[in-house]
Amino acid sequence: MTASQVLGFFVAFIALCLIPQPSQAITRHYEFNIKMQNVTRLCHTKSIVTVNGQFPGPPVVASEGDRLLIKVINHVPNNITIHWHGIRQLRSGWADGPAYVTQCPIQTGQSYVYNFTVVGQRGTLFWHAHVSWLRATLYGPLIILPKKNVPYPFEKPYKEVPIIFGEWFNADTEAIISQALQTGGGPNVSDAYTINGLPGPLYNCSTKDTFKLRVKPGKTYLLRIINAALNDELFFSIANHTLTVVDVDALYVKPFKTDTILITPGQTTNVLLKTKQNFPGANFLMTARPYATGQGTFDNSTVAGILEYETPFLQNVMKMKKLPLYKPILPSLNDTVFATNFSKKLKSLANPQFPANVPQKVDKHFFFTVGLGTSPCDHNKTCQGPNGTKFAASISNISFVQPTTALLQAHFTGQSSGVYDPDFPINPLNWFNYTGNPPNNTLVGNGTKIMVLNYNTSVELVMQDTSILGAESHPLHLHGFNFFVVGSGFGNYDPNKDPKSFNLVDPVERNTVGVPSGGWVAIRFLADNPGLLKNQSNTCPEVRTKEHDSQPNNTFVNNGTKVVALQFNTSVELVMQDTSTIGAESHPLHLHGFNFFVMGQDLENFDPNKDPAKFNLVDPVERNTIGVPPGGWVAIRLPDNPGVWFMHCHLEVHTSWEVGSEPK
Repeated sequence: MTASQVLGFFVAFIALCLIPQPSQAITRHYEFNIKMQNVTRLCHTKSIVTVNGQFPGPPVVASEGDRLLIKVINHVPNNITIHWHGIRQLRSGWADGPAYVTQCPIQTGQSYVYNFTVVGQRGTLFWHAHVSWLRATLYGPLIILPKKNVPYPFEKPYKEVPIIFGEWFNADTEAIISQALQTGGGPNVSDAYTINGLPGPLYNCSTKDTFKLRVKPGKTYLLRIINAALNDELFFSIANHTLTVVDVDALYVKPFKTDTILITPGQTTNVLLKTKQNFPGANFLMTARPYATGQGTFDNSTVAGILEYETPFLQNVMKMKKLPLYKPILPSLNDTVFATNFSKKLKSLANPQFPANVPQKVDKHFFFTVGLGTSPCDHNKTCQGPNGTKFAASISNISFVQPTTALLQAHFTGQSSGVYDPDFPINPLNWFNYTGNPPNNTLVGNGTKIMVLNYNTSVELVMQDTSILGAESHPLHLHGFNFFVVGSGFGNYDPNKDPKSFNLVDPVERNTVGVPSGGWVAIRFLADNPGLLKNQSNTCPEVRTKEHDSQPNNTFVNNGTKVVALQFNTSVELVMQDTSTIGAESHPLHLHGFNFFVMGQDLENFDPNKDPAKFNLVDPVERNTIGVPPGGWVAIRLPDNPGVWFMHCHLEVHTSWEVGSEPK
């Protein structure tokens, strides 16, 4: 993909953002074809895994309240899942995406439809692969616009522009992580950082692969900044310009001005950029480079894009090239003081429209340690970790063992024995001076353990960095939840003193937070999002099957003029199931004489034992026409209205083929 194609993609995206949105929530359909694509960066061409051949991947744009149906079709040899990073997935946990946790991976030649609704969220998120290191190239923006006629709580921008940081590896990332896991050493670092897939002029052979943001004087731009890099927190700044932070992780914050932002992998930040009132006669670099606190190797390079002003008069290319180019001054690589001060400036709006509902009462207190340790080298192997061991990351000294059956599947089917243990410790089993001299024994335990919470439990979780193999910052992401960052500090957490300084009024709300190097962070959240699962297969390595994937040999239908007779005031529940006899497709069904409530719907065979458990009996939509999903079902309930009423498909071609047809 050329630089001009990338720029064209993002220009098209910006235009899409400015299209007026419908007043009511709608269903938006996307199709992600996972395919290999040759891409050249740093004068190095390689075949990478992409969505629809695009790098970065296509934007997913929705409005608050919209339903998204995203069909992912896997055309590559790798197993695939997609995570919708930051989406809360209320009552749709099966659509979250982490492999072997909420779903089995999508195998080669298979497909899966992610079906979820955006509830109570607006802002910038992103999507990415959630298998191994495939997210190095499989990622893209997920933009949630406010409902129509609901303004931003800040100045309306002239334009909105996504800025996505990534990492480029000349080598195959799957080979890199595979080698690291085999040898136990650290993986090779990236060859470049990228802005919207482009490394920029500070790298060799990359001047033509530079992202350029062309702006008009005297305008306000909303930059939707996403860190999709694999491993590095990044500083970002634009020379001679001030940024106003207004949103993090799709949650509004009290606006504040800064020359530089810090953003960890998995975080998003929306900033307002006010351009200079008059043409400045110069161009300006916008650069990003890592914030690094650990002792391991990292990509110590800088990515750059160019901010260019549109001129009020015609100038030839040669004159434009002679304009001075200013470069921003970024903090030093290990500037923890800046990182701390920047984090402290982030506070929730905490107003009547966007309240900060911080749990004031805590039901469960948890204390987790986060850090690196070691695992023994395999028998008759030579390992490259500390003292001939393997590097191992752990929480509370337990390194996660990936199962072969999705965890939610095991829970839902009542077959969790041997898959996971519901006994993750609330505190470390072995206490020590976490940020002092490391213990002699650096080995970690292994297990597939989970923490079980009752619905609506209020939780306080303190995460403590350790110095076992050197203190470093750890960006932690919690799926399915936003949380309030009520406190942080350096050294060992003191449960008697530190809670006195917690901010319980307007702490920032996030889905990803960095545990400070040699320090701790405290978060609070309400466990109000139960995990749900669609049962797909017995074990993940098997090919996913559905009844409607195969057609019967006999495709003939019967004929007749038949009615269903009901007594007055009979309460009726009707489930309508699409079939794949000649191919699955959607059918809009209209019932004369009635409105009905749409209790539930899904994209597979209706299960009368399980599916009614997730029916919406509180505020289902009321309609007179409903689409039966392709390859799926819809359930409705209806009240009373004496008479003879016609029910038929509202596709005329189907009506002509006698689906609810009239007499000839």
